[in-house]
Amino acid sequence: MPDEFSDSEKEVLAKHFSNVNDSVFAVITPKQVDRGALMSRYSRTDKSMRRIFLDEFLQNENRGEEFYNRVLLEYGDDSVAELGEAQIAIEGLSNIAVKKIEDRRIGLSYLEKSSRYVAWDKKVNGEYKFFREPEIMSSKHADKYLESCNLDFDVYSKSIQPMISYIQEREPIENQKFRNSAGDEVPFSRLSDETDVKSATRIYNATIKAKALDVLRGLLPASTLTNVGITGNGRAFEYLLTILYGSTLLEERMLAQKIQRELDVIIKSFVKRADDKYGKLLQKYHSELKSTSSLLAKKYLKNKKKKDSPVELVECDPAKKAEEKVIAAILYEQAQGVSYKTILSEVKKIGQTTRKKIIKSFADLRENRRHRPPRAFEMTEYTFDLLTNFGMFRDFHRHRVLTLERQLLTTDHGFSVPAEVSAIGVEKEFRDCMYKSKQVFELLRAQMPEQAQYVVNFAYNYPYFMRLNLREATHLIELRTVPQGHPDYRKVGQEMFKSIKKAHPILSQIIKFVDMKKYELERLESEKRIEEKRKKIVPAN
Repeated sequence: MPDEFSDSEKEVLAKHFSNVNDSVFAVITPKQVDRGALMSRYSRTDKSMRRIFLDEFLQNENRGEEFYNRVLLEYGDDSVAELGEAQIAIEGLSNIAVKKIEDRRIGLSYLEKSSRYVAWDKKVNGEYKFFREPEIMSSKHADKYLESCNLDFDVYSKSIQPMISYIQEREPIENQKFRNSAGDEVPFSRLSDETDVKSATRIYNATIKAKALDVLRGLLPASTLTNVGITGNGRAFEYLLTILYGSTLLEERMLAQKIQRELDVIIKSFVKRADDKYGKLLQKYHSELKSTSSLLAKKYLKNKKKKDSPVELVECDPAKKAEEKVIAAILYEQAQGVSYKTILSEVKKIGQTTRKKIIKSFADLRENRRHRPPRAFEMTEYTFDLLTNFGMFRDFHRHRVLTLERQLLTTDHGFSVPAEVSAIGVEKEFRDCMYKSKQVFELLRAQMPEQAQYVVNFAYNYPYFMRLNLREATHLIELRTVPQGHPDYRKVGQEMFKSIKKAHPILSQIIKFVDMKKYELERLESEKRIEEKRKKIVPAN
């Protein structure tokens, strides 16, 4: 039960806690360091948190800092660093740097500027927004680098309106159906109410713009500047800083300094070790990992054949074994003391027909894609070797509950030209951008392979592999095949599903909400739902 507090104590506590009487409360004391320190101190005393605050924190303005300096620095209790949180916004970083940041999977959440809702055609002080990489700009190839990136943005910018017009002609608003005030789906021509017409037009225009930008984003180079917001805990930020400080790219090292400067304002105690002697040792370790694997690759990889298959399932359990592992895990929770080994041996006696019925019974329980399969479906895994364009990789890269390894971005694996680009008559210019990028990339790669990545377009194919369990595969495939998804990753999600279904026809039943259809205006239905929600929030004038 909560402590009994005096009236004067309650008055003080009300400024730092959401309530002073209940056993459940929020900590709202303004200093982040105090909130985290209270949480940690809480685990080492039998006092209530509010009593700790009154007795130990109220009269000592530096209590939180002192606590972290002692516990975190002297004893190295890394978990304590997870109690401090921060939100950092980074504006004007390249798509190379933002992917390095977003490689961190645990403890950080990201929101990045969208390439389908925001156009990159604006100039600042007469210049397009792409990163002028310092080492490239000080090299003899600086002019060619600028020419290549500027050409990309020129073609991208001048193609936006023609692409919008083409898609409008191909998918005219008159051919689309919209919901009227009565709640009925009717052709646009039958909308009589002015509000309905405005609503339908807004939906249509947003859909068309997203489609146009989707098609054209392949022109953008990896140097394109973006924005990202990061929310995370101190431990994760400290690790991120260590990675960035140890980078071979100047942009990433500069970002480390700027991010730490801002974190020092709000959670300084949580990120002190990012670049101290311990941080530098960790940076050295990561550098040695990279150089060691590079030497081994040169020594043992004699076959230089380039990958050419966009989606390849290279490893998974035999179907029967996978089914048995999942079913044994399903039964474990209710087994009342029976060991997993014993359960597994019993499950092996079950026939295929029964195994199929068991899996189907769990698939039947799912009524929508947000009904995640139980954790038992994490017991079998899949390794997919992927070769997709870099723009599409950026979407798959957002998935955290999997292992993803990727190579350097190059122009070695070719590109594809969207049919819409050919339809509006800019295929030659599109290809010219790709060829120019490849030419400059080859010049840069000889001296600076990592910096050379900045000139590569989103349209170029990019190799990476993903290893994920069936539960996460269900989430990824169902999410990435929704109608409003980008057509590039919808195709890949569909191919992943086909591969799993072929390898595990019974277990694949759990992937119940995969959409195998093709759509011309992917965003239309989603924009309709957004508009309906908007109407509920913003009433008509």
